[in-house]
Amino acid sequence: MEVALKYRGREVTAGEVAFIRTLIAEHPAASRRALSKKLCEAWHWVQPNGAPRDMVCRSLMLELDRAGLIKLPPVRCRPPNNALKHRDAGTVAVDTTPLRAPLAALQPVAFREVRGTEHEELFRALLAAHHYLGYTRPVGEHLTYLVYAHDRPIGCFAWSSAPRHLAPRDRFIGWSAHARRQNIRLIAYNSRFLVLPWIEVAHLASHLLGRMAKQLSRDWEAIYAHPVYYLESFVDPTRFQGTCYRAANWQFLGRTTGRGKAAPTRKPNRSRKEVLGYPLSRHFRSRLCRIA
Repeated sequence: MEVALKYRGREVTAGEVAFIRTLIAEHPAASRRALSKKLCEAWHWVQPNGAPRDMVCRSLMLELDRAGLIKLPPVRCRPPNNALKHRDAGTVAVDTTPLRAPLAALQPVAFREVRGTEHEELFRALLAAHHYLGYTRPVGEHLTYLVYAHDRPIGCFAWSSAPRHLAPRDRFIGWSAHARRQNIRLIAYNSRFLVLPWIEVAHLASHLLGRMAKQLSRDWEAIYAHPVYYLESFVDPTRFQGTCYRAANWQFLGRTTGRGKAAPTRKPNRSRKEVLGYPLSRHFRSRLCRIA
C-alpha cells in the first residue's frame, strides 16, 4: 500500500491516514491528547512495559497535520514548557571537601537511581554546575544515577535512548536498517558521566564505568520491560582523551560527522566526537540484528 509519510522509522500508509481522519471525524469534541490516546489503543501502540506511546503518537499526528494529510482540532491549552523549567537546575548544598584516598578506601560505592525521586534535584544541580555540557532533561527512555561513597555523593551518570543513526556504531554492529529501527531501544547512550571535581581517587572513573555496566541492563528492564545489550558514548577529543572509557574496555568505533542530527547542510558545524562502545553480552550482535 502507498506510503503517505515516514516518521521515526514508521511508514504510515494512505489507509492508516484515512483511519486517523475517520477517528477525528467520529470524535469531534475530543482534544488532541484524547485523540492520540484513542489512536494508541486502536493501533495497540504501546511501549514494552505496556504504557501507551502517547508522546510519539501525538508527534506523528502533528507531522501528519503539518503535511496537510489530516486536520487536527485547535490547541486547547499550552502546558508550561518543562524543558525550560528544568534548564535552570538551581543550586544545592553539598560537601566539597577534597577527597584524596585509594579506591579501596571508598568502598562500598553505591549507585542510586534517582529519576523522579527527591534526589533528582541534587543530580540536576551537580551536572549543571560541574559538567562542561551542563544539565539537559533526557528524552525517551532514560535512567539517572547518583554515585555515593559512605553517603557522600561522588559522581553522576545519565543514560538515555541511543541516537537513531550513528554510522560507526551501525557498521560495527552490522545490522540492517529494519533491525536498527526495531532494536535501537536495546542500546543505552551514556549522555553524561561526572566524577565531582573535588574527588581525587586514582582509577575511580573506570571502576565506576565497570560497575555501571554490570547493573544498568537489570535496572533498565525493571522499568522499561526490556534489557539493553550495548552501551555507547561520545568523547570530544578537543577536551578529553577518553582514558577512563578505554581503561574500562570500551572500544573506539570511529568518529561522528560533526554535523549533529539537525544540521541544515552537510558541512560540519561542531567538533567531531569519538564514538565508543561497550557490549554487555557476548551475543550482542545476534540480539541486536534479530528481527521479530
